[in-house]
Amino acid sequence: MPTNGDKQTWKVPEPTLRRLPWYLAFVKLLKGKGETFVSSTQISKEISVDSSQVAKDLSFVKISGKTRVGYEIDTLINVLEDFLGFNAQHKAFLFGVGSLGGALLHDSGLDQYGVEIIAGFDVREELSDTTINGIPVFHISDFAKKQKELGATIGIITVPVGKAQEVTDLAIAGGIKALWNFTPFRIRVPEHIVVQNTSLYAHLAVMYNRLNSLNH
Repeated sequence: MPTNGDKQTWKVPEPTLRRLPWYLAFVKLLKGKGETFVSSTQISKEISVDSSQVAKDLSFVKISGKTRVGYEIDTLINVLEDFLGFNAQHKAFLFGVGSLGGALLHDSGLDQYGVEIIAGFDVREELSDTTINGIPVFHISDFAKKQKELGATIGIITVPVGKAQEVTDLAIAGGIKALWNFTPFRIRVPEHIVVQNTSLYAHLAVMYNRLNSLNH
């Protein structure tokens, strides 16, 4: 079974990787209701994905269902969490402790998905050496020193657009290997750096466009 660090994981199509957490959330709900097995048809109906696509997606995580009963829920949860990397804890630094950054520091639910934010960084002096939800916040000038001490691998970028590339370059120079970019700016990185863009504004644009199309 390929793990998050296995090269085989990279062969999984991105749409499949986006759907697998949906399946995981649904089967966790079923487990909470006392269910022990789930079929691809059940998942299909709940997630609105074709059952053959569900079966194809789950084939990547190397789990076999039982004839007429489906997948054992406990096993499916464990396999999906392991495959998606949610079981491992990845240390992260957050850059930009504004409204969005502060909200992420308060989001204790990230831990269950393998992200442990261990420090925040900001340019504002008044935030230096404070804590938010028990997480220390430092001045950005302390990043290099704190990175040597704490060794984070992920950088979460929630800075203003005009600072996105500057902070990206700083983070990479300090040893950050992956960037979760919440700004609408398309940051430029070397090939060996992993980037996941999660622009709330881009998603809003798509939603508004579809909403407008319904009204015409």
